[in-house]
This record gives sequence, structure tokens and C-alpha cells, in this order.
Amino acid sequence: MEPYLAIFFLTPFFQSCCAWSVNNFLMTGPKAYLIYSSSVAAGAQSGIEECKFQFAWDRWNCPERALQLSSHGGLRSANRETAFVHAISSAGVMYTLTRNCSLGDFDNCGCDDSRNGQLGGQGWLWGGCSDNVGFGEAISKQFVDALETGQDARAAMNLHNNEAGRKAVKGTMKRTCKCHGVSGSCTTQTCWLQLPEFREVGTYLKERYHKALKVDLLQGAGNSAASRGAIAETFSSISKKELVHLEDSPDYCLENKTLGLLGTEGRECLKRGKALSKWEKRSCRRLCGDCGLAVEERRAEMVSSCNCKFHWCCAVRCEQCRKRVTKYFCVRKEKRERSGGGGASRKLKRKL
Repeated sequence: MEPYLAIFFLTPFFQSCCAWSVNNFLMTGPKAYLIYSSSVAAGAQSGIEECKFQFAWDRWNCPERALQLSSHGGLRSANRETAFVHAISSAGVMYTLTRNCSLGDFDNCGCDDSRNGQLGGQGWLWGGCSDNVGFGEAISKQFVDALETGQDARAAMNLHNNEAGRKAVKGTMKRTCKCHGVSGSCTTQTCWLQLPEFREVGTYLKERYHKALKVDLLQGAGNSAASRGAIAETFSSISKKELVHLEDSPDYCLENKTLGLLGTEGRECLKRGKALSKWEKRSCRRLCGDCGLAVEERRAEMVSSCNCKFHWCCAVRCEQCRKRVTKYFCVRKEKRERSGGGGASRKLKRKL
């Protein structure tokens, strides 16, 4: 793969943090790839947003420093969080390319009808318009995997996790069917495959993240022919669906400026709410208590637009509604004691 295909930094963050940008790619890349650049950028962004959603109430919450996918820019961590970033970004690019293909955004791509007419199972045949994941997989691989120009263990790990992200998209696709027969008897069905909501892909990869496999290859795993052979053999024995990492994660409770970690001091957590999951309800203990911090209660006044009405023609006018809410934050215990304990509260005005 030519070096110019490594220009994957297509989001504003990537453009600001790295020497190369999308402009470099557009100037040097083949014209055939220009039609995909906006989809790749959108896919990378969707991966970032999904990462932040999935880890919103974790100690590691997908900070921007973690979003640099290339290993040549100085960020050389190889822990399970790095594994997730690669997988969800790769999945986002493949997902968006596949969806845009089905929407007719590309002249050279359409539905996958390669199996139409074939027997798929008892009582049903392949038909309709299946989302063309084969196309999305092939093009996303050209863009994403080209970032890894090395042949060491970290490059092998990143490529493996890129592939795991693509497998997640294929593995979460849904079969949709239409009945055929007299008076809706459904004697036979025509079925096709559709992409799920991207949230399902993110949830699937979050589960894989918790079960990620550690590969012990750091010592002596360089670029010699013998080392490359050992690396390839090791990774080939691991399922492509699994996330893998080489290093243990640091302590995300603590600030670490070298690694770009902010720690959990000052983070918001959740304590009450009918719609909260168990994971969210335990966020104060996970972010504050287990990290040696206290929970500080703060009362805030939220200002938001409400009672919006459409007026002919053509304006929408809204009222300003105020609501008192209670929020919880992780603070140092001595700071909480100086402020008077849990009874103290602050008035905060927030505008939505």
C-alpha cells in the first residue's frame, strides 16, 4: 500500500494534531479515492463519538489524546483502551462507507445481490437489497490499515484490532425478511441483510473490550525476521473477533501528564435516576470512592428552551424554562471537608 493512503486524519482533531492532513491526501491521493474521503471522515467521527458514549462513566473516558490512530506520531500505548479506539474507529469507517453505498452515494457501488435467488435456510431465499458490507470492508481496509507501516508487535496489534472492528460490523448485521404467499400465508420468505444501529456495534465492541486478550510479545519482539515470524504466528492463532493488547492499562484514577491522563478529580458522576443502568448508578463509587476521592453535591439551575411554537411564517419561538438539578462531582476529601461537607452546595447556572 502506498504511503499516501496513510492519510487518515480526516477529522478536525486529527488535522490539528498531526503533520499530515486531509488536504495532503486530496492533493497526492488517486482520484478514485476522493469520492470516499468524506465518508471516511464521517466514519472516523462516528467512531470517536461512540467511544465517548461507551466510556462516558468510566475512569478512562476516551480523551482526545487517545484518538490518534497512527503509531508514528509519538503515541505508542498498546493497552486495551488503544485496542478499543482502533476497533471502533475501523468499524465506524466501514459502517459509514457501507451505508453510503446502499444510499446510492457512490456510482460504483450498490446493493449486494450476489446471493439473490439462493436458498438461505428452511423456507427462505436470499433476495432484496442487502447492505454491501464487502464494499465497505474493502475500502475501509485500504484507508485504515495503511496507517500501520511498521512490522513490530504494536503494528500487528493495531491491525488485528482494526480487523476486529470490521468483524463487529459484519457480526451485528440483521436479517430482514418479507413474506410471500396467498393472503399473506408466508409460505416462503425473501430475506436480506441490513446494518444495525451503530450503537449496537459499539456495545458489542465494549463487551469485547472487557474480555480483551493480553499478548506477551513486548520483550524481543522487534523487526528482525525471526521476531516478525513469531509475531505473525501468535496473532494468527487468535480469533479475529477478539480485541488484543500488549500492555496493562495505567491507573486512570491519577493524573499523568506524560500520558495525557487527567485523572478522575473533577469528573461528574451519577447517583440517582430512574433510567440509569447499574453501571451508571455505580459511577460515583467507581470514579470517586475507589479512587480515594469524595463525592460533592452541587445544585445547579439549568436554563433550556421549552414550549416551542411555530409561527406563520416562518419562525419558531420558545420560552426559557428553569429547572433545579443536583449534580455530583469527584473532589479531594480535604477540599470537601474545607467546604463544609456534603451539606454545602453551589449555585450554578447552565444554559442548554
